[in-house]
Amino acid sequence: MDDKDRYDAGMKVRRGVLGDAHVDRSLTKINDFNGDFQNFITRYAWGEIWTDTTLDRKTRSCMVLSTMIALNRIDEFKLHVKAAFNNGLNRADIRAVIKQSAIYCGVPAANSATHWAEEVFAQMEKDGLKTP
Repeated sequence: MDDKDRYDAGMKVRRGVLGDAHVDRSLTKINDFNGDFQNFITRYAWGEIWTDTTLDRKTRSCMVLSTMIALNRIDEFKLHVKAAFNNGLNRADIRAVIKQSAIYCGVPAANSATHWAEEVFAQMEKDGLKTP
């Protein structure tokens, strides 16, 4: 696969995971400074890693959530909580990921993640989106 094919495949997965609205908003923010980075993450994070069929999207989503908890990356965690529903997770799954992370990342990290997830759920419900 060449870079264009990888980009196209990555954009398809990125849209499937994050949703068209999010991706469209991010594309409007591309400029001379961040354009190369946006292209890079679309090709490699989405086009190389997320297209690999060894792991399903639900598993990948769990891994991303736990990694974001471990690294205390609130914005990416919240983004991927919302995306998790597109990948087949439900609230119980997200709660289980947070509890698992409490053991390996620490209770304070998991406690913060619980609050962040609740903020995402509330915003999604306010926006009329389902959070099973």
